[in-house]
Amino acid sequence: MRIVIAGIIGGLVIFIWSAIAHTALPIGEAGFKVPAQQEAVLDALSQSTAGEGVYMYPSMEMEQYRDETASAAFEQRSNGKPYAFVIYQPGGNPVNQSMTPALVKQVVTDIFSALVAAWILALGAWSFRRRVLVAGALGLFAWLAISLPQWNWYMFPMSLTLAGLIEEVIGWLLAGAAMAWWLRRGDKETLHAPINEQRLTH
Repeated sequence: MRIVIAGIIGGLVIFIWSAIAHTALPIGEAGFKVPAQQEAVLDALSQSTAGEGVYMYPSMEMEQYRDETASAAFEQRSNGKPYAFVIYQPGGNPVNQSMTPALVKQVVTDIFSALVAAWILALGAWSFRRRVLVAGALGLFAWLAISLPQWNWYMFPMSLTLAGLIEEVIGWLLAGAAMAWWLRRGDKETLHAPINEQRLTH
């Protein structure tokens, strides 16, 4: 039960920190720009895409990449040309109408993430400091495993990537401190339990 409570506490801390990072700090805006001629671009995308999905411009079918001739021709055509990574949803983004469902899903996913972290932090009778550092390392691991490949392969802006590093590491250090505080309470209760039992037997 103490792990579940620690996970809930950590998830709420992550959620609050993310809200602050995206509303009161410039972290949430890093790398994002408002496009011009949005209606024209969206009309063009509706003709270029085949339903919801992730699209890269320029790109080609995966089978063509295995063809040396087609691959060489694509490399020549795309050299020096603009590149775009597009997440296309023909039905629009429901967040533009109401953020409530997305916020509910976000806090739930944050709690699930923190439950995993709390389980890891509870594996050993570690000190408060070590648990905080382990939680921060988990945030760094998530950034290295997800954000860096997106920067490397899909050209995500460096400003967005570095903002993700700040958000993840600081967020999980804060959540780690909250979870470590709660878990340490449980460690003390477990430590004193045998002593109390001995007193009762006498």
